[in-house]
This record gives sequence, C-alpha cells and structure tokens, in this order.
Amino acid sequence: MTHFYRPCEGHRLPHDPFNAIVAPRPIGWIGTKGADGGRNLAPYSFFNALNYSPPLVGFSSNSWKDTVANCRATGEFTWNLVTRSLAEAMNASSTTAEVDEFDAAGVEVAESVEIAAPRVAASPATFECRVTQIIDLRSATGEASGSWFTVGEVVGVHLDESLLVDGIVDTAAAEPVLRGGGPTTYFGISADQRFDMRRPG
Repeated sequence: MTHFYRPCEGHRLPHDPFNAIVAPRPIGWIGTKGADGGRNLAPYSFFNALNYSPPLVGFSSNSWKDTVANCRATGEFTWNLVTRSLAEAMNASSTTAEVDEFDAAGVEVAESVEIAAPRVAASPATFECRVTQIIDLRSATGEASGSWFTVGEVVGVHLDESLLVDGIVDTAAAEPVLRGGGPTTYFGISADQRFDMRRPG
C-alpha cells in the first residue's frame, strides 16, 4: 500500500510528512549582524551544502525574518555546527522575541576573521559566509511562496582539530544534531551507524 497525496490538496495525516521524508537534515544555525550592529542567531531546519567549488551553503526562511534582512543589509552570515551539547542553546535561540539571541540563549560569541558576522564560540565547526544570492522562492505557477533562500560562499572555516583523524573529519565525533520530522524530533549520529562504499571507477 502507498499513501499518495497532492500537497495542494492536503496530506490527510496528523503532521506534514514532507520534512520527515527529507530527513534528518543538518541545522542551519545562522549568525548575523544587522546594519545597526545588532546581533542575531537563529536555527533553520532547511539548510544544506550546495556546491564544492566555490563552497556554497544555503538556508531557507519561511518569511522575511531578521536573519534574511541582515544578510541583505550586510552580505554576510556564519553557519555554526549544532552539537548535542549545544542543542538546548540552539533551541533557545529560536525565540521570536526581539532580543539578542546570543545573550538570550547564553551563547558565547566569537569574532570572525573574514567577515563581521558573529560566530558561536563553542561550536566545533563554523563557516564564515558571504551572501551570493537571496532568492524569492516560487511555486511551479510562479506564485511567491513567502519564503526566501539565502546562499552564501564559504570564505573562512573554523574547525576544531580534535575532530580530525588522519586529516579526515570524524563526523560522529562532533555529535551533530539533525532535524527530523514532527515538531519536536531531532537525531544524532553514532559511529556504529557508519558504513563505507567506494564509487565505481
């Protein structure tokens, strides 16, 4: 049996399965600074790496929020890896209150090298990014969705050397937190789930 539905007609399930199917997803924990110098930190569940050279990452916001506005105003943002020890702080930073989320979530700030946008000091991996595109996402008929996709080129990488094993990043050692389906669902990664395959020649 297959559950088929047309999204425009509703999914007929207790919770929209779309983001549960495309899951788990890395979290876009995005740090920005506004034109007025105010800091912003917010998590986005629609985030991923997009390209090798130049290295590009992108996140989608379901409305024109402070993060997108800051990216437009300054052309910069940071991405900060969310680890298990930072999960609660990440969640606290999702507040909609008009506050400095770094302060509100008790997150120590670190300065970037190539850009002015702030970093999460405790994150073991951070990308400093310069905005390349801010895209008004649209439906197949051209109707505006109200969501905005921001793409940035990674111009600086901060990486805790403890994650390197023979020069290769040990993904599980960082204990990254991933977003699942459902309103409260998150996942981790463990070394016992690893398997290896080589691409055909």
